[in-house]
Amino acid sequence: MTYEAARDELVDVVRRLESGGADLEESLRLWERGEALAARCQEVLDGALRRLDEGARAD
Repeated sequence: MTYEAARDELVDVVRRLESGGADLEESLRLWERGEALAARCQEVLDGALRRLDEGARAD
């Protein structure tokens, strides 16, 4: 999943959680999905930072 796709879905998950309309089971499912999406975003950003650091050291 791309960073942009994960970020967009995470925004939707947060919006749904903040609306307060979900029952407990749905809220837990959304929370877990949000955690996974946030982890994916962080993974992509960490990879980009590593690539930038490696590029800077190569110069």
